[in-house]
Amino acid sequence: MRVSVIVPAYNERENVRPLLKEFDGFFKKYGLEDWEVIYVDDGSTDGTYEEVLRLARDYPFVRVFRHGRNLGKTAAILTGFENSSGRYIAVYDADLQFVPEDILRMVEKMEREGYDLITGRKVGRYEKAFVSRVYNTLNRWLFGIPVSDMNSMKVLKREVLEDIPLRKDWHRYMVALAWVYGYSVGEIDITLRPRRHGVSKYRGFGRIFVGVADLIAVWFYTTFIRKPLLTFGGMGSVLILFGFAVGLVGVILRLMGHGYRPLLFLVVLMIIAGLIFWILGLLGEVVASVYDEVRKMRRLYRGRGRGGI
Repeated sequence: MRVSVIVPAYNERENVRPLLKEFDGFFKKYGLEDWEVIYVDDGSTDGTYEEVLRLARDYPFVRVFRHGRNLGKTAAILTGFENSSGRYIAVYDADLQFVPEDILRMVEKMEREGYDLITGRKVGRYEKAFVSRVYNTLNRWLFGIPVSDMNSMKVLKREVLEDIPLRKDWHRYMVALAWVYGYSVGEIDITLRPRRHGVSKYRGFGRIFVGVADLIAVWFYTTFIRKPLLTFGGMGSVLILFGFAVGLVGVILRLMGHGYRPLLFLVVLMIIAGLIFWILGLLGEVVASVYDEVRKMRRLYRGRGRGGI
């Protein structure tokens, strides 16, 4: 297959028929016989799985998979990926807010300009525009990513998804992780349509808190993996220097006849904490070395599998 379109879905029963019908017309219009749709029902309770399974008999390009319970969008994407065969992977929301033709434009841009990942810059009315703007700004600031919209439809090469780590809810950071791992990313304008049926699954202030927490976790993860000794050693050095500075103040006060024992305890605490951070940094370097070797072996294994080595 040239392209595998992964459609994660949770309680999207009313959108199943129009989605499959739209992809059927899209494939026939452009003669895309080497594309497939991987529909992953993520533990829906409204009959989404039964509906897509019933309709899939009329659409040979679709394959259906199911989670017994709701595991989240990241898990659904990974399930779809594990059962896909395309050289390019597209992540397409089941709510029909995106246009299939934009996937083709993104794939063509990747093949023409050599990008590893293309994300869409949404053009249209977006209900969560302010939250998305803050999220994208933080991503660009923390990771230096040269795209403006990371919370949108994406198309990426298969090896990118094989390489980047994806934990629960980390699908939001696929662009950031790909960029940190050395892959090239680009973007194009894509159409954002109003949701036809159902409601958004990502609403409320709780989602904002989870998103910010995950963003910090991804930043820490990527920073720690790349340079653990610099991360922890830097913090340890600051603590040790602070401890010596407090100790110097304590000595001066003692010479002036003002003994203050709590300062001595603070000095000892700062220096010990600093040394612990340095030890953590050294252990982190060992972990990072093992991680690099694992990634190297994975690359070699994939290369042999494709006949490249």
